[in-house]
Amino acid sequence: MIRFDCDYTEGAHEAIMRRMIETNMEQTVGYGMDPYCDSARKKIRAACQCPQADVHFLVGGTQTNATVIGAILRPHQGVVCAGTGHINVHESGAIEALGHKVLALPGVDGKITAEQVSAYVEAHYADEAAEHIVQPGMVYISHPTELGTLYSLKELTELSEVCRHCNLPLFVDGARLGYGLAAGDVTLHDLARLCDVFYIGGTKCGALFGEAVVVPDPAVLKDFRYHIKQRGGMLAKGRLLGLQFDTLFTDDLYARINARAVEQAQLIRAALNARGVSMLIDSPTNQQFPILTAEQREYLTREFVLTHWTHLSDGRDAMRICTGWATRDEAVERLLEAIRTMPEA
Repeated sequence: MIRFDCDYTEGAHEAIMRRMIETNMEQTVGYGMDPYCDSARKKIRAACQCPQADVHFLVGGTQTNATVIGAILRPHQGVVCAGTGHINVHESGAIEALGHKVLALPGVDGKITAEQVSAYVEAHYADEAAEHIVQPGMVYISHPTELGTLYSLKELTELSEVCRHCNLPLFVDGARLGYGLAAGDVTLHDLARLCDVFYIGGTKCGALFGEAVVVPDPAVLKDFRYHIKQRGGMLAKGRLLGLQFDTLFTDDLYARINARAVEQAQLIRAALNARGVSMLIDSPTNQQFPILTAEQREYLTREFVLTHWTHLSDGRDAMRICTGWATRDEAVERLLEAIRTMPEA
């Protein structure tokens, strides 16, 4: 079986594995204070055009989301996000386990708007019982979203302006950021200008594991390393994280491998469209959501592992086809051939 169900089925890019082997027996200080982490921080700051930023390396996405959100919110506050947001549907209540409520808004294509946030905050403070209700304390979005959609630079700018007007820190989950940067008009520099905290995903974008949290104004996350340690996000052998990001941000490796995955996904989408297959969502990234008949789904899943996304009222199913940084061209060609020969809709 060939897997197209997610973008973290493989290990790490070979350049990372080589460097791990080459440096395996070196002795360095732990907990992210080593020369490899320092080098990675410098490269990330340069890529973001934000020399004053703090950069922290955490072991995974859930730890990162929980640690950042827990460090920002006060006890009576919650985090605003789309109903489909990762923290709301895919993290086993990690935020609620911290004692904070996820304040989910109805999203459109996985996104929330500046107008929604503004209206929600206004309604909260207009309520005479406001002090009895969880206070909105920050805004969380992901880029790309769970549905593979992207915030345009205009949308992100408007959201940033509202958040700053309402004094709500804006946090961007970048677990799949590499694919978003390849497919949209938002850059790392834009994120550093417009967001209070964001992270550069490694686990799903070429690294063996790990995420790089970028804090353009370090005062936003005062004493953050204490929070990382307390939440289980700090790796004793921290140099393994720094070395990976140092490699990914050398010679544009991060950008190149993730852009290739987006190109492959668009080839698959074009082939599906040519067969008259519609999409559940218009995604420009590495995640595609074709709507298949039972016969088409059964035909494709004989050879390929896909993710079942949702069942539609007409009997068809929306599936997720996901390429990644390690997807091989020959695997894509086999899927394209299968699409060409699958039953008619």
